[in-house]
Order: sequence, then C-alpha cells, then structure tokens
Amino acid sequence: MASRAGVHATTVYRRWGSIAELLADVATSRFSGDIVVPDTGTLRGDLERYASDLAKDLCDPDTLALVRATIGTGGEQGAAACRGERQQQLEAILEREQAKGRERPTLERTTDAILAPLYYRAVFTNEPLTSGWAYDLVSHLLSDENGAATAPDSASGNPLAD
Repeated sequence: MASRAGVHATTVYRRWGSIAELLADVATSRFSGDIVVPDTGTLRGDLERYASDLAKDLCDPDTLALVRATIGTGGEQGAAACRGERQQQLEAILEREQAKGRERPTLERTTDAILAPLYYRAVFTNEPLTSGWAYDLVSHLLSDENGAATAPDSASGNPLAD
C-alpha cells in the first residue's frame, strides 16, 4: 500500500499506527456525504429512497471490499466508521419527520430495521440487494405499529422473554 502511494511504510504507520486505523479513516472519508438525505415529502418515500440508495452503494464492489476490510480489521472503530454517517443520515430523516409533528420510529428501531439487514446481507451473504427488498425493509418498519417485536418484557427487560 505504501509503495503504491510512493512513500515508505514507516510514513503510513507514523500517520495511522495500524491498518485498522488507516481503513477506518478511508471508510469515514468514503462514506461521508456520498448518499444524500432524501426529502420526498413523506417518511416512507424518504426511507425507501435512502434504503435503495444505500443498497446500490453496498453493491459496488469497491465499497463492499472497503466495508468488509474495515470491519474485519478495525473492530468497533471500523464498524463505527462504516455506520456513523449512515446513522446520522437516518437521524436527519427522522428528526425532520418529528419536526413536522408526525409519528416516527426511533433511531434505534430504524437502524435495526434498515441498516442492520442491508449491511448483514451485503457483508455476510451473496443474496442480492435490490430496491424492492430495500422497500420491503421500510414497509416492515412502518407497519410495526405496536412495536411488539422491540418492546422489552416489563419484568426482565429482555425483548426475547416470553
């Protein structure tokens, strides 16, 4: 990597300390601002466009290789670099909806329903990331009106307790 950049390896390690730190910086830079926060006028439309755009981005072989390498070498720092900007984009969509006085899911629920399955499918499976599948994620999120799947059991705090 250093030779391709025309510098000595010690220069790279002096700046970043490790491959994990280098990849985290590259991921943070790469994932900042590449997906525009949509404003279609509806929460469903915004989330569908967001999820579809993210699915397309994760289908790019270079993006996928960077995500896999960053998560694989960087632990929590790498994961944070891959999800940080994405969560901020989701938060902006949800805050805009709240500012309009409309009901909206929590950021945690939205992350679990949209980001988690998109990244899981991209990183760990060979299943396709289609716009239709991304729209289904949004439909499932917005149709879960009672929150039963995410509400913790009142006695134990365990969402899986029966």
